[in-house]
Amino acid sequence: MQTLILSTICAFAIAILVGYLAIPLLRRLKFGQQVRDDGPETHLKKTGTPTMGGIIIWIALIITTLIFSSGSYRYVTFLTSVTLGFGLIGLIDDLIIVIKKRSLGLRAYQKIIGQFGLAIIVALFAYDDPNIGSKIVVPFLNVEWDLGIFYIPFTIFVVVSLVNAVNLTDGLDGLAGGVTLINSATFAVIFLAMSAAASAMGLTLYSVDLKNTMVFCAALTGACLGFLRFNSHPASVFMGDTGSLALGAAVSLMAIVSRMQFLIVITGLMFVLSALSVVIQVGYYKMTKKRVFKMAPLHHHFELSGMHETKVVALYMIITTVLCLIAMLVLV
Repeated sequence: MQTLILSTICAFAIAILVGYLAIPLLRRLKFGQQVRDDGPETHLKKTGTPTMGGIIIWIALIITTLIFSSGSYRYVTFLTSVTLGFGLIGLIDDLIIVIKKRSLGLRAYQKIIGQFGLAIIVALFAYDDPNIGSKIVVPFLNVEWDLGIFYIPFTIFVVVSLVNAVNLTDGLDGLAGGVTLINSATFAVIFLAMSAAASAMGLTLYSVDLKNTMVFCAALTGACLGFLRFNSHPASVFMGDTGSLALGAAVSLMAIVSRMQFLIVITGLMFVLSALSVVIQVGYYKMTKKRVFKMAPLHHHFELSGMHETKVVALYMIITTVLCLIAMLVLV
């Protein structure tokens, strides 16, 4: 527990320090956000706000994880490498937007190719790992479901879906970061309990891997918390795809390593609803030329319905906190 707390505090402090150094630099480099013309009118004033702030989260996450991890580095290397891999896709996307001064960066197919490539690596690693394998935990029923070879396409789907769901959720000041930090804090506690259980069973090496994964989750929690100092309304920096794709990868990895992919549907429900709202909106419009929501993703519907964006963010974080508590209760 002490390591969990110290990791969180350390990442928070680093994120604060890096934020004060990086944001002025991003301004000088004129790395400003290009806001979509078809979005809420209230967002047009955010044009020019520095983007690519996800680098702040990267640095805090990596440094803290390296400081507090020990023993076996197998899982930590896997977690940080994949998270940064997705973050790099986002960074390239953001750079194109900044350099070409447009609201769209990489083409959709270019993003998908990169995401699927990394997701395949994740699926194969997990499937081959003796402590993860092809079994996943089914919440409430307290049983394990062995997917066999179908675990690989299932995991690819989970990774790509979550990465894009978090990316879609990143539409209001503090929204993606706030929801992610609650999820990462929850999984930090889960991995703490899993590590203790593995140690009690004599699985020393696995226990160390789980403890280091806990450090990763705690570091992400602190990094997101520190980033919110600058990203809360009115935001002085946006995380961009540099941050949102990395956060989505990190959340999916927590679920995969813990073998609790189904649990993320509960803890990350607000991510799931963001993605579903887009699918529903697009599908329904193609069939009827009418819209279900005033605008998708869902948070924009609430905003256009009269809720201030700070209220929407608070609502998402409150719901996520309650759902995470329920999820931990299920596991007790």
